[in-house]
Amino acid sequence: MSAATVAASRSTTSSSSATAAPPATVTDSALVRRAVKAAALGNAMEWFDFGVYSYIAVTLGKVFFPSGDPTAQLLSTFGAFAAAFLVRPLGGMIFGPLGDRVGRQKVLALTMIMMAAGTFAIGLIPSYASIGVWAPVLLLAARLVQGFSTGGEYAGASTFIAEYAPDKRRGFLGSWLEFGTLAGYIGGAGLVTLMTALLSADDLTSWGWRIPFLIAGPMGLIGLYLRMRLEETPAFAAELEKAESERPKVPLRDMITGQWKALLLCVGLVLVFNVTDYMLLSYMPSYLTSELKYDETHGLLVVLGVMALMMIVQPFAGALTDRVGRRPVIAAGCVGFLLLSLPALLLIREGSLLAVGLGMAALGLLLVCFTSAMPAALPALFPTRVRYGSLSIGFNVSVSLFGGTTPLVVTALIGATGNLMMPAYYMMAAAVVGGVAVWFMAESAGRPLPGSAPAVEG
Repeated sequence: MSAATVAASRSTTSSSSATAAPPATVTDSALVRRAVKAAALGNAMEWFDFGVYSYIAVTLGKVFFPSGDPTAQLLSTFGAFAAAFLVRPLGGMIFGPLGDRVGRQKVLALTMIMMAAGTFAIGLIPSYASIGVWAPVLLLAARLVQGFSTGGEYAGASTFIAEYAPDKRRGFLGSWLEFGTLAGYIGGAGLVTLMTALLSADDLTSWGWRIPFLIAGPMGLIGLYLRMRLEETPAFAAELEKAESERPKVPLRDMITGQWKALLLCVGLVLVFNVTDYMLLSYMPSYLTSELKYDETHGLLVVLGVMALMMIVQPFAGALTDRVGRRPVIAAGCVGFLLLSLPALLLIREGSLLAVGLGMAALGLLLVCFTSAMPAALPALFPTRVRYGSLSIGFNVSVSLFGGTTPLVVTALIGATGNLMMPAYYMMAAAVVGGVAVWFMAESAGRPLPGSAPAVEG
């Protein structure tokens, strides 16, 4: 038996009529902490890259998409950003079912290698001035590698933590996954801010922009080391112990058609989660600079402060979801974005540092309602035998269609209409969809994952 668990058997009271209840899994707190660290670090590395790409988008536009029109440059850069999300469902369809077949730990190690390689490669690509059209082509290729690998990352990491965590602390422990996301964003934003302050515009464009991407190599090796040291999750280990006749391989089609209700809920929840996430953390820095003509360094510092505030609140909000449930916390976020998106954006547009900070902080605290609850809520939608695969498909389809395209779509909408309030309207529409999904989802706080034995603290 794995060191991660101890079977607390409830023996039968009658050999003829009584049936043994499912054994509880007693979790090993040291292994749980290691699992959370390894999963969160991988997520941090993924979002370090996405954060850097978003915050340095204007510079990347000059390097890879030379044009006299800054808006066209920004659209081209965000187009390459969005392209990575188009292959995420393909990555999810491959890595997710593979994780249900060979194990979560092996697949998460593979996605870590690919993610680090794709990010590191961006830092090595020559500029458009050096190799012409091959520069944006290679950038796109590296982004596609990143997108393919991340198709198996978030669903796998959230599944990994959820299956290790005791039932009564799944929200708190799952919240550290998004703590890693925020840490990655802060690392990316902080580094870009530092480079912007220390380097001249020419130095940043000629070589400085490469530094954040090259850092991904060492980060990837550290994350790979941590993930290779982990054991398989107790829930998946229990699945492996079943007779092969009881655990048939699940075709990809059945992961979709057999779970269609849960998949629809997943898509709706991920839509509101990721539209608001990418709007605040990826798009708003460029919005402040390009649309509101806000000073670039001050804009980045405001976003950095908001993310630091979110990190402080994140674990407490995760613990709150264990006490009051995932549904009330997610619902509060949906209602908040519906009612406060317009006032918050009007504050941001007012332009003063205080007003921008207050508006961004309001959106950030509302976003914590999702970042704290989703890592525990989403894996609980699916049974163990298809959890990684079905969650990967639903999550990545929603992210690809709605989340990753948010910067591109909103930039295009503002360009077409001239209405600078488009970000607020977009978040409000997402909140309505999320609210419908919350209405139909079942509460999972304090309960065993579907298809898994109860998990208790050791």
